[in-house]
Amino acid sequence: MSLVETIRQWDEGVAAADKKDWPAALQLFSEIQEPNSKIYFNIGCLCLINGDLNTTEKAFDNSICKDEHLAVAFFQRGITFYKKQKYEEALRDFQKTFHELRGNQLIDYKLLGLWYKLYACEVLHNVALAHAQLNEWERAEENLLKALNLKTEARHSHIDRALGSILKHKLFDLVELPMGELFRPNKHHVAQLEKKDYLGKAKVLASVVHQDAFSGFAPLQPQVQSVPPRPKTPEILRALEGEPHRVCYEFFPETAKELSLLPGNIVFVLQKGADNWATVIFNGKKGLVPYNYLEPVELTLRSKKEQETDQNEDIPKPPKDEPPERPAVLDTSTLNAKDTEDSSAKEGEQEELKTCIIKVHFTYTVTIRVKRGLSYSDLLEQVCKKLQHHPRGITLRYKKNSTSEKVCLYESEMEIAWSQAEKGRLTLWCELTENKEKLPKEDLTQLVALHCYKATQPEDLEFQEGDIITLLSKVNEEWFEGQCKEKVGIFPAAFVEEYIK
Repeated sequence: MSLVETIRQWDEGVAAADKKDWPAALQLFSEIQEPNSKIYFNIGCLCLINGDLNTTEKAFDNSICKDEHLAVAFFQRGITFYKKQKYEEALRDFQKTFHELRGNQLIDYKLLGLWYKLYACEVLHNVALAHAQLNEWERAEENLLKALNLKTEARHSHIDRALGSILKHKLFDLVELPMGELFRPNKHHVAQLEKKDYLGKAKVLASVVHQDAFSGFAPLQPQVQSVPPRPKTPEILRALEGEPHRVCYEFFPETAKELSLLPGNIVFVLQKGADNWATVIFNGKKGLVPYNYLEPVELTLRSKKEQETDQNEDIPKPPKDEPPERPAVLDTSTLNAKDTEDSSAKEGEQEELKTCIIKVHFTYTVTIRVKRGLSYSDLLEQVCKKLQHHPRGITLRYKKNSTSEKVCLYESEMEIAWSQAEKGRLTLWCELTENKEKLPKEDLTQLVALHCYKATQPEDLEFQEGDIITLLSKVNEEWFEGQCKEKVGIFPAAFVEEYIK
Protein backbone atom coordinates (compact mmCIF):
# COMPACT_ATOMS: atom_id res chain seq x y z
CA MET A 1 0.00 0.00 0.00
CA SER A 2 1.50 3.32 -1.06
CA LEU A 3 1.94 6.29 1.24
CA VAL A 4 -0.67 8.27 -0.70
CA GLU A 5 -3.28 5.52 -0.29
CA THR A 6 -2.42 5.19 3.42
CA ILE A 7 -2.89 8.93 4.06
CA ARG A 8 -6.15 8.99 2.07
CA GLN A 9 -7.64 6.03 3.97
CA TRP A 10 -6.37 7.44 7.28
CA ASP A 11 -8.15 10.73 6.55
CA GLU A 12 -11.37 8.89 5.59
CA GLY A 13 -11.24 6.90 8.85
CA VAL A 14 -10.87 10.08 10.94
CA ALA A 15 -13.78 11.67 9.02
CA ALA A 16 -15.99 8.65 9.82
CA ALA A 17 -15.01 8.88 13.51
CA ASP A 18 -15.94 12.58 13.56
CA LYS A 19 -19.42 11.50 12.43
CA LYS A 20 -19.44 8.95 15.32
CA ASP A 21 -19.66 6.11 12.79
CA TRP A 22 -17.38 3.88 14.89
CA PRO A 23 -17.79 0.59 12.90
CA ALA A 24 -17.00 2.29 9.55
CA ALA A 25 -14.00 4.10 11.05
CA LEU A 26 -12.66 0.86 12.59
CA GLN A 27 -13.03 -0.97 9.25
CA LEU A 28 -11.14 1.75 7.36
CA PHE A 29 -8.25 1.71 9.86
CA SER A 30 -8.14 -2.11 9.90
CA GLU A 31 -7.80 -2.27 6.09
CA ILE A 32 -4.58 -0.18 6.13
CA GLN A 33 -1.57 -2.36 5.36
CA GLU A 34 1.54 -1.95 7.54
CA PRO A 35 -0.01 0.62 9.94
CA ASN A 36 2.21 2.80 12.12
CA SER A 37 1.95 3.38 15.89
CA LYS A 38 -0.61 6.19 15.48
CA ILE A 39 -2.96 4.07 13.38
CA TYR A 40 -2.67 1.18 15.87
CA PHE A 41 -3.50 3.71 18.62
CA ASN A 42 -6.63 4.79 16.70
CA ILE A 43 -7.70 1.13 16.28
CA GLY A 44 -7.29 0.58 20.03
CA CYS A 45 -9.36 3.66 20.90
CA LEU A 46 -12.19 2.56 18.58
CA CYS A 47 -12.17 -1.00 19.99
CA LEU A 48 -12.27 0.49 23.51
CA ILE A 49 -15.39 2.45 22.55
CA ASN A 50 -16.98 -0.76 21.20
CA GLY A 51 -16.10 -2.60 24.42
CA ASP A 52 -13.82 -5.21 22.75
CA LEU A 53 -11.12 -5.14 25.45
CA ASN A 54 -9.04 -8.07 24.14
CA THR A 55 -8.67 -6.49 20.66
CA THR A 56 -8.01 -3.15 22.36
CA GLU A 57 -5.11 -4.63 24.35
CA LYS A 58 -3.55 -6.13 21.20
CA ALA A 59 -3.87 -2.84 19.31
CA PHE A 60 -2.11 -0.86 22.07
CA ASP A 61 0.57 -3.58 22.30
CA ASN A 62 1.30 -3.09 18.56
CA SER A 63 1.31 0.69 18.98
CA ILE A 64 3.90 0.45 21.78
CA CYS A 65 6.01 -1.98 19.70
CA LYS A 66 6.11 0.60 16.89
CA ASP A 67 6.95 3.49 19.29
CA GLU A 68 8.33 2.53 22.73
CA HIS A 69 8.18 6.14 23.97
CA LEU A 70 4.52 6.92 23.14
CA ALA A 71 3.32 7.78 26.66
CA VAL A 72 -0.34 8.16 25.70
CA ALA A 73 -0.35 4.56 24.36
CA PHE A 74 0.85 3.28 27.79
CA PHE A 75 -1.85 5.45 29.40
CA GLN A 76 -4.60 3.95 27.21
CA ARG A 77 -3.36 0.38 27.72
CA GLY A 78 -3.37 1.00 31.49
CA ILE A 79 -7.03 2.06 31.23
CA THR A 80 -7.74 -1.14 29.26
CA PHE A 81 -6.10 -3.30 31.97
CA TYR A 82 -8.04 -1.42 34.66
CA LYS A 83 -11.36 -2.17 32.90
CA LYS A 84 -10.30 -5.83 32.62
CA GLN A 85 -9.67 -5.70 36.41
CA LYS A 86 -5.95 -6.40 35.89
CA TYR A 87 -4.93 -3.76 38.45
CA GLU A 88 -1.25 -4.73 38.73
CA GLU A 89 -0.75 -4.47 34.93
CA ALA A 90 -2.71 -1.21 34.95
CA LEU A 91 -0.50 0.17 37.76
CA ARG A 92 2.66 -0.79 35.84
CA ASP A 93 1.46 0.99 32.64
CA PHE A 94 0.42 4.14 34.55
CA GLN A 95 3.85 4.27 36.20
CA LYS A 96 5.50 3.76 32.77
CA THR A 97 3.39 6.65 31.43
CA PHE A 98 4.61 8.93 34.24
CA HIS A 99 8.21 7.87 33.52
CA GLU A 100 7.85 8.77 29.80
CA LEU A 101 6.77 12.29 30.80
CA ARG A 102 10.44 12.76 31.81
CA GLY A 103 9.71 15.26 34.58
CA ASN A 104 7.43 17.47 32.43
CA GLN A 105 4.04 18.60 33.74
CA LEU A 106 2.34 17.69 30.45
CA ILE A 107 2.78 16.50 26.85
CA ASP A 108 0.82 18.32 24.13
CA TYR A 109 0.20 15.87 21.26
CA LYS A 110 -1.29 18.52 18.96
CA LEU A 111 1.86 18.67 16.83
CA LEU A 112 1.61 14.90 16.28
CA GLY A 113 -2.05 15.11 15.24
CA LEU A 114 -3.81 14.26 18.54
CA TRP A 115 -5.80 17.10 20.12
CA TYR A 116 -5.09 16.06 23.69
CA LYS A 117 -2.79 17.12 26.53
CA LEU A 118 -1.56 14.37 28.85
CA TYR A 119 -1.03 15.90 32.33
CA ALA A 120 1.29 14.36 34.91
CA CYS A 121 -1.27 15.06 37.72
CA GLU A 122 -3.93 13.02 35.87
CA VAL A 123 -1.49 10.12 35.38
CA LEU A 124 -0.72 10.13 39.14
CA HIS A 125 -4.47 10.26 39.78
CA ASN A 126 -4.87 6.92 37.95
CA VAL A 127 -1.76 5.52 39.69
CA ALA A 128 -3.40 6.27 43.04
CA LEU A 129 -6.63 4.60 41.91
CA ALA A 130 -4.73 1.43 40.94
CA HIS A 131 -3.06 1.37 44.39
CA ALA A 132 -6.47 1.80 46.01
CA GLN A 133 -7.82 -1.20 44.08
CA LEU A 134 -4.88 -3.19 45.49
CA ASN A 135 -5.71 -1.91 49.05
CA GLU A 136 -2.49 0.12 49.16
CA TRP A 137 -4.12 3.24 50.61
CA GLU A 138 -0.95 4.88 51.90
CA ARG A 139 0.74 4.74 48.46
CA ALA A 140 -2.46 6.01 46.90
CA GLU A 141 -2.40 9.00 49.28
CA GLU A 142 1.28 9.71 48.48
CA ASN A 143 0.60 9.80 44.71
CA LEU A 144 -2.40 12.09 45.15
CA LEU A 145 -0.38 14.50 47.29
CA LYS A 146 2.27 14.54 44.53
CA ALA A 147 -0.50 15.14 41.96
CA LEU A 148 -1.71 18.15 43.98
CA ASN A 149 1.75 19.72 43.69
CA LEU A 150 1.74 19.21 39.89
CA LYS A 151 -1.81 20.51 39.40
CA THR A 152 -1.74 23.59 37.11
CA GLU A 153 -5.36 24.19 36.10
CA ALA A 154 -8.63 24.70 37.98
CA ARG A 155 -10.32 21.89 36.05
CA HIS A 156 -8.18 19.38 37.95
CA SER A 157 -10.37 19.77 41.05
CA HIS A 158 -11.23 16.09 40.82
CA ILE A 159 -7.80 15.39 42.37
CA ASP A 160 -8.93 17.16 45.56
CA ARG A 161 -12.10 15.06 45.64
CA ALA A 162 -10.07 11.91 45.04
CA LEU A 163 -7.82 12.73 48.02
CA GLY A 164 -10.91 13.07 50.24
CA SER A 165 -12.13 9.67 49.03
CA ILE A 166 -8.76 8.05 49.78
CA LEU A 167 -8.84 9.36 53.37
CA LYS A 168 -12.24 7.62 53.72
CA HIS A 169 -10.89 4.49 51.97
CA LYS A 170 -13.32 4.93 49.11
CA LEU A 171 -12.73 4.54 45.38
CA PHE A 172 -13.13 7.36 42.82
CA ASP A 173 -13.59 7.74 39.02
CA LEU A 174 -10.89 6.90 36.48
CA VAL A 175 -9.45 9.67 34.24
CA GLU A 176 -9.87 8.64 30.59
CA LEU A 177 -9.14 10.03 27.12
CA PRO A 178 -12.19 11.85 25.62
CA MET A 179 -14.25 9.63 23.33
CA GLY A 180 -13.38 9.99 19.61
CA GLU A 181 -9.99 11.67 20.08
CA LEU A 182 -7.72 10.07 17.43
CA PHE A 183 -4.42 10.78 15.74
CA ARG A 184 -5.04 12.71 12.50
CA PRO A 185 -2.80 12.78 9.38
CA ASN A 186 -0.72 15.86 8.60
CA LYS A 187 -3.00 18.47 7.02
CA HIS A 188 -0.31 19.45 4.50
CA HIS A 189 -0.06 15.82 3.34
CA VAL A 190 -3.85 15.62 3.01
CA ALA A 191 -3.88 18.81 0.94
CA GLN A 192 -1.38 17.26 -1.48
CA LEU A 193 -3.86 14.45 -2.25
CA GLU A 194 -5.95 16.78 -4.40
CA LYS A 195 -4.86 17.14 -8.02
CA LYS A 196 -3.61 20.57 -9.03
CA ASP A 197 -3.57 22.11 -12.49
CA TYR A 198 -0.21 23.89 -12.49
CA LEU A 199 -0.35 24.83 -16.19
CA GLY A 200 -3.89 26.18 -16.30
CA LYS A 201 -5.91 26.64 -19.46
CA ALA A 202 -4.19 27.86 -22.61
CA LYS A 203 -5.32 31.12 -24.17
CA VAL A 204 -4.86 32.22 -27.79
CA LEU A 205 -2.92 35.51 -27.90
CA ALA A 206 -2.25 35.81 -31.63
CA SER A 207 -3.26 33.86 -34.73
CA VAL A 208 -3.37 34.37 -38.48
CA VAL A 209 -6.93 32.97 -38.37
CA HIS A 210 -9.48 35.65 -37.48
CA GLN A 211 -11.33 34.98 -34.19
CA ASP A 212 -9.34 31.79 -33.55
CA ALA A 213 -10.18 30.38 -30.09
CA PHE A 214 -8.73 26.84 -30.44
CA SER A 215 -5.96 26.24 -27.87
CA GLY A 216 -5.57 22.45 -27.99
CA PHE A 217 -3.51 20.15 -30.19
CA ALA A 218 -4.65 18.98 -33.61
CA PRO A 219 -3.61 15.50 -34.81
CA LEU A 220 -1.29 15.09 -37.76
CA GLN A 221 -3.14 14.82 -41.05
CA PRO A 222 -2.32 11.84 -43.32
CA GLN A 223 0.10 12.61 -46.14
CA VAL A 224 -0.92 11.42 -49.62
CA GLN A 225 2.27 10.99 -51.67
CA SER A 226 0.71 9.64 -54.87
CA VAL A 227 -1.30 12.79 -55.56
CA PRO A 228 0.78 15.93 -56.22
CA PRO A 229 0.02 18.72 -53.75
CA ARG A 230 -2.26 21.48 -54.92
CA PRO A 231 -0.69 24.92 -55.11
CA LYS A 232 -1.44 26.99 -52.06
CA THR A 233 -3.74 29.90 -52.66
CA PRO A 234 -2.53 33.23 -51.26
CA GLU A 235 -3.76 33.82 -47.71
CA ILE A 236 -6.34 36.53 -47.20
CA LEU A 237 -5.03 38.75 -44.44
CA ARG A 238 -6.73 41.74 -42.98
CA ALA A 239 -5.36 45.01 -44.29
CA LEU A 240 -3.50 46.73 -41.49
CA GLU A 241 -1.92 50.13 -41.24
CA GLY A 242 1.56 50.24 -42.74
CA GLU A 243 3.42 48.30 -45.42
CA PRO A 244 3.75 44.51 -44.90
CA HIS A 245 7.28 43.09 -44.62
CA ARG A 246 8.64 39.60 -43.88
CA VAL A 247 11.38 39.11 -41.26
CA CYS A 248 14.51 37.51 -42.81
CA TYR A 249 16.70 37.06 -39.70
CA GLU A 250 16.10 36.49 -36.02
CA PHE A 251 16.38 39.72 -34.01
CA PHE A 252 17.06 39.96 -30.26
CA PRO A 253 16.01 43.25 -28.62
CA GLU A 254 18.49 45.12 -26.43
CA THR A 255 16.21 47.93 -25.25
CA ALA A 256 12.56 48.17 -24.23
CA LYS A 257 11.73 50.01 -27.48
CA GLU A 258 12.86 47.12 -29.71
CA LEU A 259 10.80 44.05 -30.64
CA SER A 260 11.82 40.37 -30.62
CA LEU A 261 11.26 38.78 -34.06
CA LEU A 262 11.78 35.38 -35.67
CA PRO A 263 12.40 34.57 -39.36
CA GLY A 264 9.13 34.37 -41.25
CA ASN A 265 7.16 36.80 -39.05
CA ILE A 266 5.00 39.35 -40.91
CA VAL A 267 5.29 42.93 -39.62
CA PHE A 268 3.82 46.21 -40.82
CA VAL A 269 6.24 49.11 -41.27
CA LEU A 270 4.82 52.44 -40.11
CA GLN A 271 7.91 54.59 -40.58
CA LYS A 272 11.45 54.10 -41.85
CA GLY A 273 14.11 56.33 -40.33
CA ALA A 274 17.26 57.65 -41.90
CA ASP A 275 19.34 55.59 -39.45
CA ASN A 276 18.08 52.33 -41.07
CA TRP A 277 15.71 51.63 -38.13
CA ALA A 278 12.02 51.08 -38.85
CA THR A 279 8.96 51.50 -36.60
CA VAL A 280 6.77 48.40 -37.04
CA ILE A 281 3.65 46.74 -35.59
CA PHE A 282 3.75 43.02 -34.71
CA ASN A 283 1.06 41.18 -32.70
CA GLY A 284 -0.42 44.48 -31.58
CA LYS A 285 2.93 45.80 -30.29
CA LYS A 286 4.81 48.77 -31.74
CA GLY A 287 8.61 48.87 -31.67
CA LEU A 288 11.89 49.35 -33.54
CA VAL A 289 13.73 46.78 -35.71
CA PRO A 290 16.60 47.12 -38.25
CA TYR A 291 15.13 47.67 -41.72
CA ASN A 292 17.78 45.46 -43.35
CA TYR A 293 16.26 42.53 -41.43
CA LEU A 294 13.05 42.93 -43.48
CA GLU A 295 11.91 42.37 -47.04
CA PRO A 296 8.65 43.68 -48.55
CA VAL A 297 5.82 41.27 -49.36
CA GLU A 298 2.58 41.64 -51.27
CA LEU A 299 -0.74 40.75 -49.63
CA THR A 300 -3.45 39.78 -52.10
CA LEU A 301 -7.09 40.45 -51.23
CA ARG A 302 -9.45 38.55 -53.47
CA SER A 303 -13.20 38.38 -53.54
CA LYS A 304 -15.18 35.26 -52.81
CA LYS A 305 -16.24 35.02 -56.45
CA GLU A 306 -12.59 34.79 -57.61
CA GLN A 307 -11.88 32.10 -54.99
CA GLU A 308 -14.90 30.07 -56.08
CA THR A 309 -13.82 30.42 -59.73
CA ASP A 310 -10.29 29.15 -58.88
CA GLN A 311 -11.71 26.24 -56.92
CA ASN A 312 -13.96 25.26 -59.81
CA GLU A 313 -10.99 25.42 -62.21
CA ASP A 314 -8.97 23.07 -59.95
CA ILE A 315 -11.65 20.35 -60.19
CA PRO A 316 -10.87 18.12 -63.23
CA LYS A 317 -13.58 17.10 -65.68
CA PRO A 318 -14.88 13.50 -65.52
CA PRO A 319 -13.17 11.05 -67.94
CA LYS A 320 -14.98 10.22 -71.18
CA ASP A 321 -13.46 6.75 -71.67
CA GLU A 322 -15.11 3.66 -70.30
CA PRO A 323 -13.66 2.37 -67.02
CA PRO A 324 -11.29 -0.63 -67.31
CA GLU A 325 -12.38 -4.09 -66.26
CA ARG A 326 -11.80 -5.13 -62.66
CA PRO A 327 -8.76 -7.45 -62.41
CA ALA A 328 -9.34 -11.02 -61.26
CA VAL A 329 -8.82 -11.68 -57.56
CA LEU A 330 -5.88 -13.95 -56.86
CA ASP A 331 -6.70 -16.88 -54.57
CA THR A 332 -3.93 -16.75 -51.95
CA SER A 333 -5.42 -19.38 -49.65
CA THR A 334 -3.20 -22.07 -51.12
CA LEU A 335 0.04 -20.10 -50.83
CA ASN A 336 2.54 -21.34 -48.31
CA ALA A 337 3.19 -18.89 -45.44
CA LYS A 338 6.80 -20.04 -45.19
CA ASP A 339 7.47 -19.17 -48.82
CA THR A 340 6.06 -15.70 -48.22
CA GLU A 341 8.35 -15.15 -45.22
CA ASP A 342 11.40 -16.40 -47.15
CA SER A 343 10.64 -14.11 -50.06
CA SER A 344 10.19 -11.08 -47.80
CA ALA A 345 13.46 -11.89 -46.00
CA LYS A 346 15.30 -12.19 -49.33
CA GLU A 347 13.84 -8.89 -50.49
CA GLY A 348 15.02 -7.25 -47.23
CA GLU A 349 18.53 -8.66 -47.70
CA GLN A 350 18.65 -7.51 -51.33
CA GLU A 351 17.47 -4.06 -50.29
CA GLU A 352 20.25 -3.83 -47.67
CA LEU A 353 22.85 -4.90 -50.26
CA LYS A 354 21.70 -2.11 -52.59
CA THR A 355 22.05 0.60 -49.92
CA CYS A 356 24.86 1.79 -47.67
CA ILE A 357 24.95 3.84 -44.46
CA ILE A 358 27.36 6.78 -44.71
CA LYS A 359 28.72 8.36 -41.51
CA VAL A 360 29.93 11.92 -42.18
CA HIS A 361 32.21 13.73 -39.70
CA PHE A 362 31.83 17.51 -39.95
CA THR A 363 31.73 20.01 -37.10
CA TYR A 364 29.17 17.46 -35.93
CA THR A 365 28.50 13.88 -37.09
CA VAL A 366 25.51 12.78 -39.21
CA THR A 367 24.47 9.53 -40.92
CA ILE A 368 22.62 9.07 -44.18
CA ARG A 369 21.48 6.02 -46.18
CA VAL A 370 22.28 6.14 -49.90
CA LYS A 371 22.32 3.73 -52.82
CA ARG A 372 25.54 1.87 -53.48
CA GLY A 373 27.52 2.97 -56.52
CA LEU A 374 26.47 6.64 -56.46
CA SER A 375 28.67 9.03 -58.37
CA TYR A 376 30.72 11.64 -56.53
CA SER A 377 28.43 14.51 -57.52
CA ASP A 378 25.30 12.65 -56.39
CA LEU A 379 26.93 11.63 -53.09
CA LEU A 380 28.15 15.20 -52.48
CA GLU A 381 24.63 16.49 -53.13
CA GLN A 382 23.15 14.05 -50.59
CA VAL A 383 25.75 15.00 -47.96
CA CYS A 384 25.30 18.76 -48.45
CA LYS A 385 21.53 18.35 -48.28
CA LYS A 386 21.87 16.60 -44.93
CA LEU A 387 24.35 19.19 -43.62
CA GLN A 388 22.25 22.06 -45.07
CA HIS A 389 25.36 23.48 -46.70
CA HIS A 390 26.13 24.62 -50.24
CA PRO A 391 28.22 22.09 -52.22
CA ARG A 392 30.67 24.78 -53.20
CA GLY A 393 33.63 24.74 -50.84
CA ILE A 394 32.96 21.17 -49.57
CA THR A 395 35.57 18.40 -49.90
CA LEU A 396 34.96 14.76 -48.94
CA ARG A 397 37.78 12.53 -47.67
CA TYR A 398 38.01 8.86 -46.74
CA LYS A 399 40.63 6.44 -45.40
CA LYS A 400 42.07 4.35 -48.18
CA ASN A 401 42.96 0.74 -47.36
CA SER A 402 42.18 1.29 -43.65
CA THR A 403 45.21 3.58 -43.21
CA SER A 404 45.31 6.57 -40.91
CA GLU A 405 45.82 9.00 -43.83
CA LYS A 406 42.68 10.64 -45.24
CA VAL A 407 42.53 10.80 -49.05
CA CYS A 408 40.44 13.25 -51.06
CA LEU A 409 37.45 11.61 -52.70
CA TYR A 410 37.06 12.22 -56.46
CA GLU A 411 34.98 10.63 -59.19
CA SER A 412 37.86 8.30 -60.04
CA GLU A 413 38.12 7.17 -56.41
CA MET A 414 34.41 6.28 -56.01
CA GLU A 415 34.78 2.64 -57.07
CA ILE A 416 37.60 2.13 -54.53
CA ALA A 417 35.61 3.96 -51.84
CA TRP A 418 32.53 1.76 -52.34
CA SER A 419 34.73 -1.32 -52.11
CA GLN A 420 35.94 -0.06 -48.68
CA ALA A 421 32.37 -0.20 -47.31
CA GLU A 422 32.25 -3.02 -44.73
CA LYS A 423 28.88 -4.48 -43.73
CA GLY A 424 27.08 -1.72 -45.61
CA ARG A 425 28.85 1.14 -43.75
CA LEU A 426 31.30 3.79 -44.92
CA THR A 427 32.90 6.69 -43.00
CA LEU A 428 33.68 10.02 -44.67
CA TRP A 429 35.17 13.29 -43.45
CA CYS A 430 33.73 16.59 -44.70
CA GLU A 431 35.97 19.67 -44.83
CA LEU A 432 35.53 23.25 -45.97
CA THR A 433 38.03 24.06 -48.74
CA GLU A 434 39.63 27.45 -49.27
CA ASN A 435 37.67 28.33 -52.43
CA LYS A 436 36.61 31.67 -51.07
CA GLU A 437 37.72 34.92 -52.57
CA LYS A 438 40.92 35.54 -50.59
CA LEU A 439 41.94 39.08 -49.95
CA PRO A 440 45.66 40.07 -50.07
CA LYS A 441 47.24 41.01 -46.78
CA GLU A 442 47.53 44.66 -47.79
CA ASP A 443 43.77 44.73 -48.48
CA LEU A 444 42.74 43.31 -45.11
CA THR A 445 40.33 45.81 -43.62
CA GLN A 446 38.64 46.24 -40.33
CA LEU A 447 34.88 46.39 -39.98
CA VAL A 448 32.63 47.65 -37.19
CA ALA A 449 29.44 45.80 -36.18
CA LEU A 450 26.26 47.81 -36.70
CA HIS A 451 24.04 45.30 -34.90
CA CYS A 452 24.34 42.26 -32.66
CA TYR A 453 24.55 38.90 -34.44
CA LYS A 454 23.74 35.62 -32.70
CA ALA A 455 25.31 32.47 -34.14
CA THR A 456 22.73 29.95 -35.36
CA GLN A 457 25.19 27.52 -37.03
CA PRO A 458 28.57 26.15 -35.84
CA GLU A 459 30.43 28.08 -38.55
CA ASP A 460 28.82 31.47 -37.70
CA LEU A 461 30.77 34.27 -36.01
CA GLU A 462 28.92 35.85 -33.09
CA PHE A 463 29.54 39.49 -32.13
CA GLN A 464 27.97 42.48 -30.39
CA GLU A 465 27.16 45.93 -31.67
CA GLY A 466 30.33 48.06 -31.87
CA ASP A 467 32.79 45.11 -32.03
CA ILE A 468 35.78 45.47 -34.41
CA ILE A 469 36.01 42.60 -36.94
CA THR A 470 38.97 41.83 -39.19
CA LEU A 471 37.80 40.91 -42.71
CA LEU A 472 39.55 37.74 -43.94
CA SER A 473 37.64 36.92 -47.11
CA LYS A 474 34.39 37.40 -48.99
CA VAL A 475 32.33 34.23 -49.29
CA ASN A 476 29.84 35.96 -51.61
CA GLU A 477 28.08 39.28 -51.90
CA GLU A 478 25.95 38.62 -48.81
CA TRP A 479 28.38 36.76 -46.48
CA PHE A 480 31.89 37.64 -45.22
CA GLU A 481 34.46 35.65 -43.27
CA GLY A 482 36.18 37.49 -40.44
CA GLN A 483 37.88 37.26 -37.08
CA CYS A 484 36.61 38.81 -33.82
CA LYS A 485 37.95 38.19 -30.31
CA GLU A 486 40.20 35.32 -31.53
CA LYS A 487 37.23 33.57 -33.18
CA VAL A 488 36.85 33.00 -36.92
CA GLY A 489 33.55 32.52 -38.72
CA ILE A 490 31.13 33.82 -41.31
CA PHE A 491 28.51 36.56 -40.86
CA PRO A 492 26.06 38.63 -42.96
CA ALA A 493 27.64 41.54 -44.79
CA ALA A 494 24.63 43.77 -44.00
CA PHE A 495 25.52 43.70 -40.29
CA VAL A 496 28.84 45.57 -40.65
CA GLU A 497 30.42 48.57 -42.30
CA GLU A 498 34.00 49.66 -42.91
CA TYR A 499 35.74 50.91 -39.78
CA ILE A 500 37.25 54.37 -40.28
CA LYS A 501 39.85 55.27 -37.67
